[in-house]
Amino acid sequence: MAWDMTRPVPWQRLMREWLIYAAIMSVVFLLLFNDGNTIGALAGVLVSGPLYLGFGWVLAKFGYQRKTLKELRTPQAESTSASGDDATGSTPERRTVAPTSRTAGGGNRPPSTKKRRR
Repeated sequence: MAWDMTRPVPWQRLMREWLIYAAIMSVVFLLLFNDGNTIGALAGVLVSGPLYLGFGWVLAKFGYQRKTLKELRTPQAESTSASGDDATGSTPERRTVAPTSRTAGGGNRPPSTKKRRR
């Protein structure tokens, strides 16, 4: 997609995601760097905030928008609502696949041989 300055940026979502990341990584760094080098690790986490928000802003202006967890859990509900099939109430039908030699749907199985009794 092309750059569009009128596209909205989901600032609340970006801030919430970064705050969750910063909290988790701060705890991890506090547990791992207990030798006195925690200030540098925490400074790195704080520096990552503006970088994350800047990249999120640029990606939003290009039209990138990640799906939410709710959308990931119900991908079929979104795809049917986007195509307008919900109004009719019908479920989408599956197409039948053409038979091939590997699926044995083409009727090209060798005839079974009868076993002899001894």
